[in-house]
Order: sequence, then structure tokens, then C-alpha cells
Amino acid sequence: MTMSFWGFSQDWFGFNRYKDDNERIKASGNYPEVVFMGNSITEYWAYYHPNFFSDNNFCGRGISGQTSSQMLVRFTADVVELHPKAVVIMAGTNDVAHNDYYVEPEKVVENIIAMCDIAKANGIIPIISSIPPCSGFPWRQEIENPGQTIVNINKSLKTYAENNGIVYVDYHTALADKNLGLPKNLSDDGCHPNPNTYLTMESLVMKAVRSLSDK
Repeated sequence: MTMSFWGFSQDWFGFNRYKDDNERIKASGNYPEVVFMGNSITEYWAYYHPNFFSDNNFCGRGISGQTSSQMLVRFTADVVELHPKAVVIMAGTNDVAHNDYYVEPEKVVENIIAMCDIAKANGIIPIISSIPPCSGFPWRQEIENPGQTIVNINKSLKTYAENNGIVYVDYHTALADKNLGLPKNLSDDGCHPNPNTYLTMESLVMKAVRSLSDK
């Protein structure tokens, strides 16, 4: 995942990426129903399908290249202060890719759990997304067998979600091929969904969001 143009080296946590838009939302008082927290997969989602977000009063807060640790640090600014009813958390791809350094898979799970805890402490319902499938990173070709690492993290996330009454969105099962990656018809680079693939993801996440009305 390539870094966005917003100045990665001077703003490692990404506080400035959405600062102006966050201030606009807070000033208007028109808070989103759901915030989508993530990396480039979420950032591209909002770029490819802006109407999905605007029509549903959703808010995309994805930053290309970010790890779960970076998302955890900016979670208050980009989620809590926007007062959504729910947050969809999708993190871990860049941790598995060792974007900044080696991260133990358990740490990814811990970071996502921490985001869930912050959300719940502020009256926001967390929704945990699986890490989408990827059998190889174009920008980190030396990483061996990332597909299985992603599967292992997802198993831990699903178990945590089930044990704590949190909705879990399983993109991985819906999208993965036999090599635990994204097939060519769903992705141009084997990691990022193409525009049509997001339609499948939207169907899955909308079921999750609608299920919240039953809670």
C-alpha cells in the first residue's frame, strides 16, 4: 500500500488527513451514522463508491499504508469525536506486510480490541471486519505466506467478537480463492479490491449495520 500525498513523514499517525473535514462535521452537528476506520482498502472504498457513503450517512476514515497501531492512536479524533452510532473497524493488512516493522499477529488483535473498548466506552457500537484476503503484497514481496497469517488473525478476531457480542463481518470467506488471496477478477494487484468487489463488501457490511437495530 503506497503512502498518501498528505505528508506521511511529518504526520505519522495521520491526524491531519481528515482534520478539516472532521471540524466541518463537528461544526455542522450532522454526525455520521457509521464511521469506517481503516487503511487504503477503506480509503479506496470511499473514493470508488462515494455514494455508498453519502447516501447512508456513512463516513470513510481510511488512510493508505496505516497499521492498526496508527489507527488506534487516531481513533479518538477520527471516530469518537464524530459521535457515530457505530464504527466499522478493518485493520491488519499493513501489519502483516510489516509496513513499518515486524508486528506480532497477537498485537494486531490487541489493537483492534482496544479500538472496540474505546468505542464502547463512548457509547459507539463496534463492528469488526475480517482482514480481506491477500496471498502476496506487491510492495513487500519478501513476506512469506501472508495469506495464512491473515486467516489466523481473522480467527482470533471472530472468536473475540463472538465471545463479546460484537458483530463480525467476514469479507475473507466471501472473497478468498484457494490460495487465500484475492483472485484476479476481484483485484488488480492481489490485495486491493477492485470497484466491483466493493459491491460484495457493501452487501455484507450493510447486513451487519442493519442487524444493530436488533441489539
